Amino acid sequence: MIRTRFAPSPTGYLHIGGARTALFSWAYARRHGGSFILRIEDTDLARSTPEAVQAILDGMRWLGLTPDEGPYYQTRRLTRYREVLDGMLAAGSAYRCYTTPEELEQLRQAQREQGLKPRYDGRWRPEPGKQLPEPPDDRAPVIRFRNPSDGVVAWDDLVKGRIEIANAELDDLIIARADGTPTYNFCVVVDDWDMGITHVIRGDDHVNNTPRQINILQALGARVPLYAHLSMILGDDGQKLSKRHGAVSVMQYDDDGYLPEAVLNYLARLGWAHGDDEIFSMSQFREWFDLDHITPSAAQFNTEKLNWLNAHYLKRADTARLRSLVGERLVARGVTVAETPSLAAIIDLHKERVGNLNELADAAEVFYVPPRPPADRLAKHVTPDALPVLADFVAGLATVAWEKAAIGALIKECVARHGVKMPRLAMPVRILLTGQEQTPSVDALVTLFPRELALKRLTMVAVVGNNADLRD
Repeated sequence: MIRTRFAPSPTGYLHIGGARTALFSWAYARRHGGSFILRIEDTDLARSTPEAVQAILDGMRWLGLTPDEGPYYQTRRLTRYREVLDGMLAAGSAYRCYTTPEELEQLRQAQREQGLKPRYDGRWRPEPGKQLPEPPDDRAPVIRFRNPSDGVVAWDDLVKGRIEIANAELDDLIIARADGTPTYNFCVVVDDWDMGITHVIRGDDHVNNTPRQINILQALGARVPLYAHLSMILGDDGQKLSKRHGAVSVMQYDDDGYLPEAVLNYLARLGWAHGDDEIFSMSQFREWFDLDHITPSAAQFNTEKLNWLNAHYLKRADTARLRSLVGERLVARGVTVAETPSLAAIIDLHKERVGNLNELADAAEVFYVPPRPPADRLAKHVTPDALPVLADFVAGLATVAWEKAAIGALIKECVARHGVKMPRLAMPVRILLTGQEQTPSVDALVTLFPRELALKRLTMVAVVGNNADLRD
C-alpha cells in the first residue's frame, strides 16, 4: 500500500512551500487508496517550540489536509532510536567518535587552506589493522555512521530523474550527539523504516540528505522508499520566495481573508498541471494527481492569480458559510451584528465585488457602524447643488414601498424632476450611507438598510445642509 508522510520541523510556522509538500503527499496517498502520515520532527530541542507545533497543526486543519495517522512526535520515540543505534554499533555500521568541536574546526581550517572540501577525516573510524587512540575519559562521544568508502549511491528521483553521488563525496555523518540525542538524518531513516513509507515527497533542499539516508537504510537492511523532490517556489519577481513574497504562515492567509479551497487550488498548480485546467476541486485533484506531471523547474508564486482564484471561490461560496466567516471577523473588530440589516443579504449583494473575506467584512461593517467619510470626500460629492435632489429623495423614502424596484423608480423620478444626471444623487447617497464611493447599485444598497437607519444617515446632511455636522 502507498504510504506518504509530511514531516515538518516545528522551528517555525507552516509556510507555503511546506503546505504544497503536504498537499502533494496527501493527494498521492488519496489517489492510490493509501495512507498519509503526519510526523513532527521535533528532536531539535533548542529550536522546536510548542507554539510552532500548534501553528503546523492549525495550518493543516485549516487546509483540510487530515492525516490518516499521526501526528507522531520524534521526541516520543527516543527509546526506539537508542535501540537502533545500539544495533548499529554492535554491527559495526556506526562507531563512537571523540573528536572535539575545536579539533574539527582546526581540521576544516587546514583543509580549506589546502583548497580541499572540509570534511571529517575518519580518525576514529575503525578499519582493519588500524590502531585507534585510547578513548578519553573526559568527554562523551558522538556516534557516526560508517558510510561506504567507495561506489556510488543512486536513485531514480520521480521528479528530477536519475541522481548518482559518489560515496567518496560523503563523510561519516554524526547520527547521535554527545548528549545522546539522535540527529535529523538518522531519525528520518528510522521513522520512514518503521512507518513503512513508500514514497517520500519533499522539497529539493533535501536532495543532499537523500544519499546519506539511503546508505543508512541499506545498512539497516530496510526498504528504500521512492523519492520525489519538488523544486523551490520563487516569488513574483523570480527571486527565492521570502516573507515579502508570501512565504508567511499558512494561517496568515486565513487572517488575510483567503478561503482554504482557493489556497489549495493555487498550491496544486505550483509545479503541477492537468492540461490547461486552472480551477478544480480537491476531489478532482485527488483523482488527477500524479508525480509524472510535476515540473522539475522552479514554480513561480503569482499573487494576482491567487487573488483571482480567491475571488472566484468567494462568488460561489455558500452564503451561510460566508455569513459565519464574516461574522467572526466583525466580532473580532468589536462590531455588533444586528438582525437588520441582514448580514446574509449584505454578503449576497457584495460577494461578487470583493476579493477576500476582509473586504467583505469591510463592506458589511458600514451597515452596523456609522461611516465617517473624509471631509474632502464629503465636500466633493455632498455639494450645495446636490442637497435639493437629495432632500427630495429623502422625502420620498419616507413613504415609498421598501423594495428595490420602487426605490429605483424613486431615484429616476428625483433626478428627472431636478434635471440632473444620476451621479448627482447616487454619489451623495453612497457617501452618506456607507462612506464609500464604490458600492453596488444605489437602489439595492438602500433596500438593505432598515428605513429608519437609511433616513437617519441621509437626513443628517439633507436637513442641516452642513457637511461638517455629519462628521461631528
